[in-house]
Amino acid sequence: MEKPFQIFILLLSFSYFSLSQNNPISETRCLTIGVLNGGGSLFGADLEFLTTKRIGFQIGAGLVGYGTGLNYHLKPDIRSSFISFQYWNQGFDESFTQNIIGPSYVFRSQIGFTFQLGIGKTLEKGPAFPNNTEQPPFALLYSIGWSFPK
Repeated sequence: MEKPFQIFILLLSFSYFSLSQNNPISETRCLTIGVLNGGGSLFGADLEFLTTKRIGFQIGAGLVGYGTGLNYHLKPDIRSSFISFQYWNQGFDESFTQNIIGPSYVFRSQIGFTFQLGIGKTLEKGPAFPNNTEQPPFALLYSIGWSFPK
C-alpha cells in the first residue's frame, strides 16, 4: 500500500509545480499537506484548483485513504478560508473503515497554516470498523496542516 501512496504524492507534487499560469500574480492552486488530510488519512495531501474566483475543486490521498471536495472561498483568493463539501474514503480492501460525506469549515491563514472542522454522515462501514463500536449517526471531520498556494 505504501507504493501507491508515494506515486500519488509524486503526481500531486508534479501537477502542483509544473502547471503553467497565464498570469503569474494570480494563484489558482494550492497543495495542503498534513494530518487527516487526503480524505481523512493518517497523513496525506490535498490539491485544490480554483475554477472561478471563489469556487475550487480538490482531490487528495494519503495513508490510507482518499477524498474529494467542492469548495466555496469566503474571499476571492485561494489563500482564504472556505466552506467545503467533501467525500472521504478511509481505507482500502480489508483496511476499509468507512466512507463519509459532509460539509466542513476550513481555515486557511495567509502564511500557510490550515485546519478543518466539520460534520459528516457515514455512508458505509467496512471490515476494519471496530465491531464493539456503535456506528454514530454523524462523524466529526477534522484535519490540520500546511498549505502551499501557487
